[in-house]
Amino acid sequence: MELKKLTDQQGQDASPILPEGVKNYMIDIDGTITEDVPNEQPERMATCKPFPDALATLNKWYDEGHIITFFTSRTEEHREVTEEWLNKHNFKYHGILMGKPRGGNYHWIDNHLVKATRFNGKFTDLILREKTIEVFER
Repeated sequence: MELKKLTDQQGQDASPILPEGVKNYMIDIDGTITEDVPNEQPERMATCKPFPDALATLNKWYDEGHIITFFTSRTEEHREVTEEWLNKHNFKYHGILMGKPRGGNYHWIDNHLVKATRFNGKFTDLILREKTIEVFER
């Protein structure tokens, strides 16, 4: 996929962005696409079942040309069992980032646009809704 070049206010190269309409999905694994398996019980990682709506929705987004990256609190020592599980259940994805901080209450600060969607039990197509968010004071 070809990234779109950007320049900053001084005309210098800046970090590129995805083409318009392409989304870069960062998807948690435990409690989002399968049961909530803590790192302290890695034996469950190989046997848990995927949520069917998650598999169908994520694979649809992948097929539509979006980027799917799993961003998980699982550690590097769990990478192999995680990749085997994703492949066994036919999840389509581009990458996995291990070692997400545990504990929730995430505040993602970035110079790129970040849209956050809290998973609440079911994967469906996303809809637009206005909500109050925290932003930096100008």
